[in-house]
Amino acid sequence: MGMKIAISGKGGAGKTTIAASTGIVYSKKNKRVILIDADPDANLKTTLNLKGEIKPLIELKEIIAERTGTKPGVRALFFKLNPEVNDIPEKFFLKEGNIMLGVMGSVKGGGLGCTCPENAFLKALLRHLILGREDVVILDMEAGIEHLGRGTTEGIDFLIVVVEPTNKSIETAYRIKKLAGEIGIKNLAVIGNKINTENEKEFLRKNLKDFDIVGFIPFYNSLREAEIESCPFWEKVPEILSNIKEIIEKMEKKYFIHGTV
Repeated sequence: MGMKIAISGKGGAGKTTIAASTGIVYSKKNKRVILIDADPDANLKTTLNLKGEIKPLIELKEIIAERTGTKPGVRALFFKLNPEVNDIPEKFFLKEGNIMLGVMGSVKGGGLGCTCPENAFLKALLRHLILGREDVVILDMEAGIEHLGRGTTEGIDFLIVVVEPTNKSIETAYRIKKLAGEIGIKNLAVIGNKINTENEKEFLRKNLKDFDIVGFIPFYNSLREAEIESCPFWEKVPEILSNIKEIIEKMEKKYFIHGTV
């Protein structure tokens, strides 16, 4: 089976760049990679510099109604909890090379805990991607892990929390760790991002003693330049792919050896 990785962290910590970088690293290993943008402020498509239109999955009203046995726009008391979704990635995800991207879109009604056809559809799709596919699957989460539930966490190999050297980012990391423990995620690791000095590394080590810090990524001014120029960030900052490749290989080796993946 391919790796299944969820990436979370405080907004602005750089998780989307790290999610994109992780996808690119695996794609360069000739793996088919499926990325899911599960952040309401979706910008993974732009970060990956993908062209073409992509419709958020939550807006597939006709498809959702068909698969859940309901009618579009009509409130449903009864619907299929396990709709057919196996064909959704190939039909509705954006594809370029061996990378596929799906965007979940904003879920109304309090997140995926809400019981409605749309959420049943999205939950079924996540289960399929995490448990039923041999591809590498990378989830770019919001500042939390609300999209994940007990039915899918058994398939998550790693939850990566991206933390920048600030107290607010550290607080978010501890909240995510608590949620992860409640739903049974075993392997949780931290990447320190936007690091300028050794003091900032030490700050994170001191304040994240309960975490496995698997690596640090420097602060790269050129990332902003890439965004201004609308060019692929890995062309401006190829070092970031080297950083991520090293971290991924370290994680795979460590957790495979200990038998937790």
